[in-house]
Amino acid sequence: MNLKHSAVYPGTFDPLTNGHEDLVRRAAGIFQRVVVAIAGNSTKTPMFSLEQRITMARAVVGDLPNVEVMGYAGLTVEFAKKNNLQVVVRGLRAVSDFEFEFQLANMSRHLSPDIEHVFLTPKEQFTFISSTLVREIATLGGDVAEFVHPIVATEMRKRYAELAAASAGTR
Repeated sequence: MNLKHSAVYPGTFDPLTNGHEDLVRRAAGIFQRVVVAIAGNSTKTPMFSLEQRITMARAVVGDLPNVEVMGYAGLTVEFAKKNNLQVVVRGLRAVSDFEFEFQLANMSRHLSPDIEHVFLTPKEQFTFISSTLVREIATLGGDVAEFVHPIVATEMRKRYAELAAASAGTR
């Protein structure tokens, strides 16, 4: 049996939610080394800079000795190869996530057949949480404290205060 010891959990993590944190902690219990790889070249327009997302993720999962947080650009499979990571971990919240993740895994396998893909599901209480919904709630003035780590909630409040001040200054 050929065990794979190192994994990458890629994403934009804008912001890192309790569901993401749950999956990082689950992966850390399975693999000897886990790299949370934060995408810097996303087609999305992130609320937080790459550096801010890395800093928050490190603060949230910094207690896990076998977890590293790194930023990256380019193909995830190339990042994995460059960093000797044999497994890509992806999260599935609901059946609706499966089709996209399945396509992504198959394309990645085509590009790099040596890298395996593993799907993990978060605890039930996190299955409805997405970064998009958390940002929308925060944008509309809602409390996101139950969906993100307290460090992330604090940073989100600061960021939205900055955006509100900037918006008020342009009126």
